[in-house]
Amino acid sequence: MQVEHHDLYTEFTDMRDAIDTLKAGNSYFAGLFARYNRLTGKVEDLEEHDMPVADFTLEDMKKARVKLKDEIYHLLMAFRLGQKSPA
Repeated sequence: MQVEHHDLYTEFTDMRDAIDTLKAGNSYFAGLFARYNRLTGKVEDLEEHDMPVADFTLEDMKKARVKLKDEIYHLLMAFRLGQKSPA
C-alpha cells in the first residue's frame, strides 16, 4: 500500500526554522512534536503493512494526529507573530 508521509517538516516546509527553535527552547512544543511523530509512525506502520485493526481505531489515531498538528500549527504561528512584533 502506498503510504503518504506526514512528518512535520514536510507538512510545514516554510516553518523549519521555527520548528527547530521551538523544539530546542520550548519543552511543551518538544513534547507535542514527539507525540505527533510517535503517532504518525504508528499510523504509517499500520497502513504500510496492512495490519488488521478496526477502522475506528485507525480513524481515531488519525483524528488525534490532526488535533496535535493543529495545536503545533497554532504554536508555530504564535511564534512567528512574536518574532515580527516590535520589541
